[in-house]
This record gives sequence, structure tokens and C-alpha cells, in this order.
Amino acid sequence: MTDEWSNRGVKGSEYAILTDEITKAWAGLTTRQYKNVKGLKKANLRDNMSMLELTLNQLAEVTTTAISKKEKPQTFEDNKQVAKRGGRVAGNARKEIEEQTGEPVITSKKAVDFAQLLTDVIEYKVEDKDRQNKDEDDEE
Repeated sequence: MTDEWSNRGVKGSEYAILTDEITKAWAGLTTRQYKNVKGLKKANLRDNMSMLELTLNQLAEVTTTAISKKEKPQTFEDNKQVAKRGGRVAGNARKEIEEQTGEPVITSKKAVDFAQLLTDVIEYKVEDKDRQNKDEDDEE
């Protein structure tokens, strides 16, 4: 996406503005608001997204890139409109997912929370295996 924007004349702080437009369009939050939801100060937002959040973020970026390559926006304002449109595609997907699951996609959970979840699953599997081995030993 950044390569495409570079080809379209985007420079400096314009990258952050366009990224913010994409985020607002798909997540309904500015990047700063999103970081606040997650309680992040300097940590990377993308590194603290759930798989679903990350997937929708990538969908927004890839869609924005595809639209940009097709339409070849010439001005920053044109690029801004493309960013909003690309983000909106993922925003529509987010709303549909939320409608189907009854749960918000945007979560306050951070990487440390996801790491704990993974640890819990691994520990459960080990305990389950230990129970199975004990049951097999008892049968003998």
C-alpha cells in the first residue's frame, strides 16, 4: 500500500493521514481512539490486534491498494477518498460479522491477553492429555 501511495505522490505525514482514514472507515475509530481502546501508548496497534481485527485491517489496506491501482488518483484528496472507500469495504464486513456473531469485532484485548489465551489453551491440552494417559493406565 505504501508503495502504491508513493507512486501516487503521497509523502511525509500524508501516509499517517491516509492510514487514519482507512482505520476510521473500517473500525469506526481513528488510530488514536483505537489505541486508547486497547490502552496502548507507544506500542504498535497492529501487533495488538486480534486475528479478526488484523484480517479486516488487511482487507481495508488491500482493497485501498486495488482501488488506487485501478483509478490512479492524482491528488492527496483523491487518495483520501480512495482510502475511505477501501476502508469502507472492510467496515461493511466488520458490521456483518458483528451482526452474525452478536459481538463487537473491536476488542480492548492486547497482545499480552492473546498470549495468555494461547498459554491457557496449551496448558489445557497438556492437562487433558495427562488425564487421558491416567485413564488409560487405570484401565490396564
